[in-house]
Amino acid sequence: MKKLPDNWCEVSLGEISSTCSGIGFPLQFQGRTEGELGFYKVGDISRAVIEQGGFLKNPQHCVSKEIAIELKGKPIPSGATVFAKIGEAVKLNRRAFVVNECLVDNNVMAVKAFLSDSDRYIYMFLRTRDFTELSRATTVPSLRKDDIESLIIPLAPLNEQKRIADKLDSILTRVDACRERLDRIPAILKRFRQSVLAAATSGKLTEEWRGVSETIGWITIPLSDVCLSITDGDHQAPPQTETGIPFITISAINDGRLRLEKASRFVPQYYFEALKGNRRPNRGDILYSVTGSIGIPVLIDTDCAFTFQRHIAILKPDYSKITSNYLKYALEAKNTQKQALAAATGTAQLTIPLTGLRTFLIKVPFIEEQTEIVRRVEELFAYADRLEARYAATRAKADKLTSAILAKAFRGELVPQDPNDEPASVLLERIQKTLPATKQRGRSKTNPAAAS
Repeated sequence: MKKLPDNWCEVSLGEISSTCSGIGFPLQFQGRTEGELGFYKVGDISRAVIEQGGFLKNPQHCVSKEIAIELKGKPIPSGATVFAKIGEAVKLNRRAFVVNECLVDNNVMAVKAFLSDSDRYIYMFLRTRDFTELSRATTVPSLRKDDIESLIIPLAPLNEQKRIADKLDSILTRVDACRERLDRIPAILKRFRQSVLAAATSGKLTEEWRGVSETIGWITIPLSDVCLSITDGDHQAPPQTETGIPFITISAINDGRLRLEKASRFVPQYYFEALKGNRRPNRGDILYSVTGSIGIPVLIDTDCAFTFQRHIAILKPDYSKITSNYLKYALEAKNTQKQALAAATGTAQLTIPLTGLRTFLIKVPFIEEQTEIVRRVEELFAYADRLEARYAATRAKADKLTSAILAKAFRGELVPQDPNDEPASVLLERIQKTLPATKQRGRSKTNPAAAS
């Protein structure tokens, strides 16, 4: 590990800051919008990171100082860094910077510098740490005060801390802005794909190919008229075996691709052979989710035998009327998705009855035009896929860039050192002198180069 710059030293976080946990937040005090103190939960920290640049503000719950006293809650001062201390939220590694004095609930922990001028420096440092590594190895991840206070932090001179924090604010603001713009791309690509499907299934995409604007030869017919059969999986619980024919659930198709490796269990060969032909999947058939995550069509592109639960429908196209790929794209189109929602029953779990599915109306051209439509859609979707891959790669680089910049800052490489700055060891001594004897910590680890 590269040695620290002169005038820096390594200290435990507890030597330069205090750590505390929040308090219980009784239900009767939640939801109030009047009061001097905001009261924040773990979800508010995530909201601050995602929507407010990491600043904890705009509380959804408020309490008066009188209620704070009643709850025996000591307000968290502005400048503190807060984060989740228990549960799966610990793994999200989200930190928020407290803007105004507030209260936090007992699932949250706060760190506050003894010197307020070090608040932003400590906040930035805590963003470099993976709290998953610190959490207790139990069923529910959790952090303790000692876990945080024992963290070793490279301590820069106070003036340099300010320069580092200012520089990080400037750079990371630009990185965050870049990330925000990047994150608009998936929604744009989703709209692009839907626009392509809308043009494809309305005749606009092949208007030039036909040579006329009118959709000559197009007919609007129910799915039952272009399929040899529309049914679903066996309604009886199938026998299970350790190996055999894969049995899939919606999780194996919920990303729009058939993934047999996600089979939840297996059924014996005799069970599969006893299924009616219209329930046996064949290459070119379409699977369609009809319960829960409804309206997901998937083309069967394998000859491997498998079977599926009753929450999935299977459509066997009549190839004299419709191609498999065109049928899939017609089912993905927004107009068909609207019909799926209209036909669905239930509230807690939506279900499309087969009788409703069979009546879905789709626009169907001649086979020749269907083939041309599929060719053009696949070409445009391939272009969108390439853009999506570039987005994913760039987004990953942006995430790594933040980590790299923070790491550079705490190696002393982000801003130049000033030999006239008060050494960090002297700063530490000054901090220790202001603390009660019970709070004074062990000796820090000074940079050997600086001590020589």
